[in-house]
Amino acid sequence: MSSRRVVLIAMMLSVTCGMSRASAAGVETLKTFIAEVKAARAEFIQTVLDSSGKTVSLSSGSFTFARPGKFRWVYTKPYDQLIVGDGDKVWVFDKDLNQVTVKALGDALGSSPAALLAGSNDLDRAYTFAAIAKRDGLEWVEATPTDPDSQFEKMRLGFRKANPETMELLDRLGQTTVIRFTRLDRNPRLAADLFRFTPPKGADVVGDQ
Repeated sequence: MSSRRVVLIAMMLSVTCGMSRASAAGVETLKTFIAEVKAARAEFIQTVLDSSGKTVSLSSGSFTFARPGKFRWVYTKPYDQLIVGDGDKVWVFDKDLNQVTVKALGDALGSSPAALLAGSNDLDRAYTFAAIAKRDGLEWVEATPTDPDSQFEKMRLGFRKANPETMELLDRLGQTTVIRFTRLDRNPRLAADLFRFTPPKGADVVGDQ
């Protein structure tokens, strides 16, 4: 399973004490978002940059989530890939390879950015928070995983008009993943089977079944 694709599903951060006035607006926006948004869907463009700022990859698609533990992340370009969290397990389906990888939800999320989106609101134990000044017209919040084995060093989330617009993920290899969200729909009515996944007939299934 591509751990990068599994963990790039996050967009919600929790709040701790010690934030400076520079980030106060972002913190208040975040508190409101967490309180009001139990589910959402949006489109995204994802760019991965190397340590020198050169684009390594570009992809796009859509996502839907319902806290806690349910999400559907669909990559449509440059190739098809589907990631589904059903509240118990995470399923990754690579259409080209006709392969399904499955992991227990807790093992796949851990203290990753995905936990910020699909997990519970009690995230203070998994992250430490730092104040960030307003940038690009956005109110920012930064989280650092407390787990030393986390793939990511820092995660930043920028809000515009109460909605998350940009997420930046800095990994331990020096790469930065930037995800820009558009057409975000708060608390939509979702089909009951949206977060269910059944491996296609003939697909190779590996992992925690």
